[in-house]
Parts: sequence; structure tokens; C-alpha cells
Amino acid sequence: MNGKVTFDSAPPPGTINFGVGQPSADLLPVELIQTASADFLKNAEPEDLNYGERQGDAGFRSSLATFLEQEYGVQTPADSLFVTAGNSQALDFICALFTRPGDTVIVEEPSYFLAFRIFQDHGLRIVSVPTDENGMIIDALEEVLNRTKPSLLYTIPSFHNPGGHSMSADRRIRLAELSLEHEFLIAADEVYQLLWYDRPPPPALGSLADRGNILSMGTFSKILAPGLRLGWIQTSSGWMERLLDSGAINSGGSLNQFTSLVVRNAINLGLQTAFLLHLRETYRRRVEAMDTALNKHIGSRAHWLRPGGGYFFWLVFDEGMDTMALRARADDFKTGFQPGANSSSQGALNNCLRLSFAHYAEHDIREGIERLGRLIRSQS
Repeated sequence: MNGKVTFDSAPPPGTINFGVGQPSADLLPVELIQTASADFLKNAEPEDLNYGERQGDAGFRSSLATFLEQEYGVQTPADSLFVTAGNSQALDFICALFTRPGDTVIVEEPSYFLAFRIFQDHGLRIVSVPTDENGMIIDALEEVLNRTKPSLLYTIPSFHNPGGHSMSADRRIRLAELSLEHEFLIAADEVYQLLWYDRPPPPALGSLADRGNILSMGTFSKILAPGLRLGWIQTSSGWMERLLDSGAINSGGSLNQFTSLVVRNAINLGLQTAFLLHLRETYRRRVEAMDTALNKHIGSRAHWLRPGGGYFFWLVFDEGMDTMALRARADDFKTGFQPGANSSSQGALNNCLRLSFAHYAEHDIREGIERLGRLIRSQS
């Protein structure tokens, strides 16, 4: 990790900063939320404004389970779902419950850079395992497990942040088996599982919850709106009991009672499914625009995988490229990106960079990549 990395908010006007990994304003569905809220409130009961069940509202979990079954294509019991306040809260909660300072967490190399700070907050020792186009390399993981006993393994199986790849089905199954053999807990960050643009990824690790030590984290931040701060953990009955035995849950009840009831109505009215289809089509066009622009303005200077889902392109340059130094000059060209070193727990990958296509329409993507191309050529 390269210094202190923080959340990247919306850039100033005129700058096209592909380092921003959040949806554009035109994809924040105010009218949808107004409709779902009105539908909930017209029939709301006083008890709806109470603390709520520890696991989360039963009606919401039932609606969510039906939605996930339709999208995942596999059975998703409502009792396997635990309501969270989004993925960052869920990951922090998992670390608080199931790790202690000095424990080891295994991560992918590269990985989601802001997760590193959560692990640091809990005093965890980070050990990395390399990835390829099929996700975490399981042979490399087994070598690490022969010399390290982790408490936790953090993975982004589908449309990886930042790599864009998805873990193969065989590797998912073997990873679940290894969690039992070596007694570690998998925290699967599955925020992009439903954001596929060509074809669906392999089934979510959450669908393997009864075949491993798995806590699968999902969120509405990527498929509805980040400001809702609403998500879920899918897990087995044994791990669910441990989640529900938390002091915070016993004291506070549901982690997001009110919003979950609004989103329940969005699901029941068919609004969530329709909006997800809209997101897929919109992001599909943005992927095409970025891939075309990269080929035009970057070309052979880097190589990349065209993502089939998620938010990100991951560009790999020759070893001589210093993307951290390049980022320091990006403001001069009114563009931006995330340097690869931010996504490395080992301070490596300085010849890589991450681009998000989620925050900009096609015309801005084309303009921003043209600026990025000029910035890169200025280094030659």
C-alpha cells in the first residue's frame, strides 16, 4: 500500500477523473425511491419504525430472497440472509466479530484498496495471493496456507475490483473446500455479481454457504443507490447464529430497518428488476465506449481485459511506467485514475492503473481517455 488512501469523491467540474468508482448522477433513481417510499408509507405500521428484527425485517428478507433466486438462478433461503448497512460496514463488522489484532487476512493481489484500511483498523496482518484471468490462483493460495494460518480470506469473486476478471466455478468450489480444511472464514465481496453485461458470472460464493466457511456480502449500492447504505450477508445457519449473537445486534436490532422496508417495496413493485436491467444496458454502452477509446488512444502501450461486468478496467504497462508519478500530473490534463500501487497490499503494481467507467456517459469517457492518452504520451 502506498501511503494513506481515502475515498475519492466526485471530481471538480471540467475534470474527468476515472478514479471515481461510483455511479453518475443520472443513475441515481430519485423517482424510483420516491415511488417505493410512498408505497411503503401509505401502509406503514408504527412497529415499522421500531428497532426491527436482529436479522432484518422478515418481509424484506423474503422479497430479497425471491429477487436473488431470480437473478442467481439458485435457491436462496430468506433465513440465510442478514441485513447490513452496506458492504463496508459488513466487512468491518465481520472483522470485529471474527478476528483479533495480529491475525492474518489473505487478500488477492491486486485488491480493493479501501478494504486494506479496514484490515489495518483491526490490526490484521495482510498476506497476498496472486490472481490471473480466472481469479485468485488456488495453487498459490495452497502454498500460502501451508505456511500461514489465516483467520480470514477476503475475495472479490465476480468482476473483480480492480482486475475486472471473475473467479472460475472450479476455483470457487475449491476455495470453499479449503476454508473447511484450513479453518478460515471467507469474506466474499460480491457487490458486482449482478452487474454483468455479456453473460452472468459463475454462481455467487453465497450459493456455496453450506459447503464452506462463507460470509457472502451483497449491497444495493451498486444496483440501486449508494446512499441507501443497505446490504446483506448470505451465510449458513451456524455462522448466522454467530452474527446474531453480536452485542451490537442484540442492542440495536436491525442494522437498517427503515431503508430495508422502502427497498422491499421497490422489489415487490418490480422497480428493482427494471432498474437493474437499465443499469446493465447503460454500463454495457460505457464499457464499449471505454474499450474503443483505449484502443484508439492507448493502444499497444498497455494491455487490459475488457470487463464483462462490474465497474473497472485494469491497465498493465511495461515495468518502466510509474503510474503514481503519472497521477501527479493528471490534473494538468484534467483527467485522473487510481494508480496500481493503491491496489497492492505489497506496494507493488506501480506499472498498472485502474479506470472506472461508471461515473461518466460515453461522450465524457471518450474525451477523458483522449486526455489520458495525451498524458501518457507526454511521459515518452
